[in-house]
Amino acid sequence: MPIYFPPPEPWVKRGWNVKIAEKECLEPPHVTISNKGRLWRWNLRSQRFMDKKPPPGDVPPEVVAHIQDQLLEIVRRWDAYYPLNPVARPEDDDE
Repeated sequence: MPIYFPPPEPWVKRGWNVKIAEKECLEPPHVTISNKGRLWRWNLRSQRFMDKKPPPGDVPPEVVAHIQDQLLEIVRRWDAYYPLNPVARPEDDDE
């Protein structure tokens, strides 16, 4: 079941949503941002958009700020949902 992190109003009423989707365990840890059928992936490790299309600039800065504000909880929930693909990888400790 997806885990939702709804952004504050007025963004939900405008169709924006943020979630950890199902069946994402093989991809880099990320949240999916959606709006009216368009999807963006935001990487939890690099804290950047993963794709060039649709244009990341189409996502309101307030929605991105919501992700950043909720980052600790999002990471905690990702790690619990996908324990074999945690946000912090063991090899990251060597850097």
